Amino acid sequence: MPVIGMGTASYPPVDAGTLKSAIVEAIRAGYRHFDTAFIYGSEQPIGAAIAEALNIGLIKSRNELFITSKLWCTYAEPDLVIPAIKMSLENLQLEYLDLYLIHWPLKFSKKVSRLPVPKEEVSVIDIKTVWSAMEECQLLGLTKVIGVSNFSSRKLEEILSLAKIPPAVNQVEMNPLWQQKELNEYCKAKGIHVSAHSPLGSKGTLWGDNRIFDCHALKEIAEAKGKTIAQICLRWVYEQGASVIAKSFNKKRMEENLEIFDWSLSVEELEKIRVLPQCKINSIGTFIEPSAELEAQL
Repeated sequence: MPVIGMGTASYPPVDAGTLKSAIVEAIRAGYRHFDTAFIYGSEQPIGAAIAEALNIGLIKSRNELFITSKLWCTYAEPDLVIPAIKMSLENLQLEYLDLYLIHWPLKFSKKVSRLPVPKEEVSVIDIKTVWSAMEECQLLGLTKVIGVSNFSSRKLEEILSLAKIPPAVNQVEMNPLWQQKELNEYCKAKGIHVSAHSPLGSKGTLWGDNRIFDCHALKEIAEAKGKTIAQICLRWVYEQGASVIAKSFNKKRMEENLEIFDWSLSVEELEKIRVLPQCKINSIGTFIEPSAELEAQL
């Protein structure tokens, strides 16, 4: 699994042509991991971009790429998991995924048509049966590896208690202002790799803001090292032992996001970041109207 992946969730969504061109440019720049999901609407443009990259010789085979997709909440039922991954594979024009994740530890009613999702349309998934279906995806060769996204230690413990194939990855929000120290340590102890989404705090989305880029300490570190704030954040995630999903459709920033390996943060700089306030945005609350009972289970 490449250390840096390119995220393809976009809010508001970009058109398919723009996304396809960005993916082709990212492959040209050196990206080899692409993170998508059924709900992002980016699977088909990624598939088209891979086909073009093969056609023009940017890559020699699909095996050079690591492709991640996710099971959306409306398909979080045991009999819908395999049809869902097959639908994603068809969108991507691929025979297999490298990594397939349960997107959230939630199930949405098929009636869902607006955000936030009404609480009566939301429930916690039956993790035993859904995870068994995820395991079947791997056994059938539809994906090389399975994992989860946005899962707490509590929900991971539940999977580990019943899994025949344990989750290989937990993709969660992680950045200098939301450091996930306890969850990261738990995952390391259990042999679960952490992949960090929103390393810049979801700037530009409905639920994100500019707190990362307005952070004085991060600005000071970036200026002292001659780096961008984004590079400081990506390097910090890397130094926590996690891989990172970075999203930019700008060619210059794409290239900058890959330039984090020939330098490091000092002990003093890491300490400055360690003591930053933990300013978590309630991402779940953006999408759903959770009941008190549901919040307790999560």
